[in-house]
Amino acid sequence: MKSKKKYLKIVLICATTLMLSGRAAAQGMPVYDNVNFISFAKQLLEAGKQTSNIIKTMKFLKQQKENIEKVSKAIEQLKTVRNMIRNNERLYNMVREDLRSILNSPYIRPEEVDRVSQSFNRIIENSMSDLETINELLSSGHLKLSDADRMKAINEREARSREMVTEIERKTQRYRDIIAFRELQDRINNRETNY
Repeated sequence: MKSKKKYLKIVLICATTLMLSGRAAAQGMPVYDNVNFISFAKQLLEAGKQTSNIIKTMKFLKQQKENIEKVSKAIEQLKTVRNMIRNNERLYNMVREDLRSILNSPYIRPEEVDRVSQSFNRIIENSMSDLETINELLSSGHLKLSDADRMKAINEREARSREMVTEIERKTQRYRDIIAFRELQDRINNRETNY
């Protein structure tokens, strides 16, 4: 009982002191809210998971970018090869049609027939050789080239095929001009005079 009275007395003195001093300020250890700490830890864990997912997504996107670049290079190679094939088709059609019309002309001399045929045949043989080279370049195990070297070689062959088409067009035009000139010369030499 004595201790109860003593305890009560101390409580009353403290309460009175606090009430009388309106300007009293408490100092001591800061108080942390455990709930906020736990939610902060959860947020950190969630941020770590998101960061991990972002890293995985970045790796996936990087891999997909590399795949797209590979496909893009393959498509570029295919476009170049397609252009080369088109050039060769044009070349064959021009040779087949133009050579026939040139050789069937009565204004081409017999000694010129062999020379005209050989010049056109050389171009066709070069184009066939280039197509075989392209086939070897595109095969997986042949000529261990990097993609850049392979693309460079394909582009060179495609440029050569364009040059061959231009050369055939020039030769065809030259022979047509020769035929037209000889035909005109024949008309002039064999015209009837009315005077």
